[in-house]
Amino acid sequence: MKPDLDNPDYARLAWARYRRIFRIVAVVALASAIVAVAALYLSLGEFQLHASIAMAIGIGLSVLLGGALMGLIFMSSGTGHDERSRDATDRDHQV
Repeated sequence: MKPDLDNPDYARLAWARYRRIFRIVAVVALASAIVAVAALYLSLGEFQLHASIAMAIGIGLSVLLGGALMGLIFMSSGTGHDERSRDATDRDHQV
């Protein structure tokens, strides 16, 4: 199967791989948020509930955003999109 998102079967496979990567990233984000809140609790003792919620959300969303962007980069590279755009750019510069 040629890597191309225009092919519905390959697109389904590529998006399934992206969702699998994103599920792993979601678990890592949740674990990171839990570890960060636990580490802060162990180092400072008790602190405000709102501070721990804000920190958990901030760390979790940051890890999720980084993982989502990284997954999209992997998908773009793995589906041949990068090569097609590079070829189009090369054609434009040759004209």
